[in-house]
Amino acid sequence: MKKNVLLVFFFVFFFHCSKQKKVSLFFLDEYIVKDSTQFQNTILGGFSGLDFSNNTYYLIVDDAKNPRFVKSNIIIQKDTFSSVQFINTTSLKDATSPFFRENYLDLESIFVDKETQEINFVSEGSIYKNKKPSIFVTDLNGNFKYEYKLPSQFLKLEHIKHNAVFEASSKSSNNKGFWVAMEGVLKSDGDEPTFHKTLSPIRITYFDKKTKKATKQYAYQLEHIYKPAKGNINLNGVTAILEYKENHFFVVERIYQSGYGTYGNIVQIFEAYIDKKTTNILAIDSLKNNSFIPLKKRLLLNFNDIKNKLTDGIVDNIEGITLGPKLANGNQSLVLVADDNFQIYGKQLNQFILLEIDEN
Repeated sequence: MKKNVLLVFFFVFFFHCSKQKKVSLFFLDEYIVKDSTQFQNTILGGFSGLDFSNNTYYLIVDDAKNPRFVKSNIIIQKDTFSSVQFINTTSLKDATSPFFRENYLDLESIFVDKETQEINFVSEGSIYKNKKPSIFVTDLNGNFKYEYKLPSQFLKLEHIKHNAVFEASSKSSNNKGFWVAMEGVLKSDGDEPTFHKTLSPIRITYFDKKTKKATKQYAYQLEHIYKPAKGNINLNGVTAILEYKENHFFVVERIYQSGYGTYGNIVQIFEAYIDKKTTNILAIDSLKNNSFIPLKKRLLLNFNDIKNKLTDGIVDNIEGITLGPKLANGNQSLVLVADDNFQIYGKQLNQFILLEIDEN
């Protein structure tokens, strides 16, 4: 009898495990938009966020002097990029709202609400200028509508490192809210990644659309830096996230090191997920002084492994990620974009990358 029970148990366990799908990513194509291209009296570049909604791609332009977004068509045929066609540019210059005058808009991420067609923006603010980060919403014409209330951890500017605040966002898979991820580590949470493994958790926060407040938050551990130092800048952070199914994310980490020229970026995509043991850290002010369980993660793609397929062997400053259309074989596509910083730090690429998501 016991032997039969054990056989049934192992059969059920094996069957359950065999039904768990494992996700993989495969490179398909790359497309480069010429740098410094003029469009509607602005320069195309600084693409720090990307979303695909209603068959249209929305690109955020990281330009504090003229914050704006660009609507575009990215044509994919036979699992390759056919063209990138820009439709129009919309500047965020709502003179009727004090929000744009009172806040410093260092825009880093964008997504369009499927139900309301409102556009959601994530801004890092400016710690140097004593301007807080923000999450806010406009209509399709860029007119301000409302902002979200931030958890207390993001209002204590003395705990925040400049240019390491809100960097990435993603619609939730059920469309009831959205996620926002920090790029770097709060001073009260841990240390910046180094060449040795350190406690370097960033916070990923869920915001509820109805209450317009954060309701849960989880820690994600950054990778350490791999290559030896050649210059004085050696950093790693999260630049984009995407919830591709409930509690499962694609997370883009970008290591940047000065001294390597155009080869200073190491870009990796991880799968990260929340399970029953993952700690909700929303009420925890300092992760240095408390125990917690972060998201589980595993590496899906290191762009160094496919650099021979990229222009000049370069993966640039990837900061945007979105689900694209279905591919010819029925699999889901994934589209990424790089921020070329308007070439102010030297030669960089307006780089679009197409990947295939395979679950088997």
